[in-house]
Amino acid sequence: HIIHELKYNRNPHIGRFIGELCGENIKNSDFISSIDILVPVPLHPKRQKERGYNQSLEICKGISHITGIPINSDTLRRKVNNPSQTKNARFDRWKNVEDIFHVVTPEIFANKHILLVDDIITTGSTLESCAKEILKCTNSKISIYSVGSAN
Repeated sequence: HIIHELKYNRNPHIGRFIGELCGENIKNSDFISSIDILVPVPLHPKRQKERGYNQSLEICKGISHITGIPINSDTLRRKVNNPSQTKNARFDRWKNVEDIFHVVTPEIFANKHILLVDDIITTGSTLESCAKEILKCTNSKISIYSVGSAN
């Protein structure tokens, strides 16, 4: 219910609060000490304008506030405004996000450990599509953080 509030009922403060809780949970871990940049899964500009914000970016803001890790929300971009995947079957989700992201300035992600942040993992197709693009950058490394999973 809380993720639904964050995504569909114009409550970006919920994302920042969740992000702060996540940041508190991981701030002293060995894992987080190697992260260079937080990268939210991008929304298409049209979807972001409709929603008013990117829920994954709001979560990143909370994590960054607690950990001090910078956010980059400009380099990975969604180039296709695909329809919502909420009612799609597993295979359709994978096809729906194939090749819809791109990295505009690959040198920014070169030699960096990136924490890719999303709200909910359903099939992992969106995160995989993002990761495939980021990993084209020289010597980049990816870890994934999600607030939850749909299963």
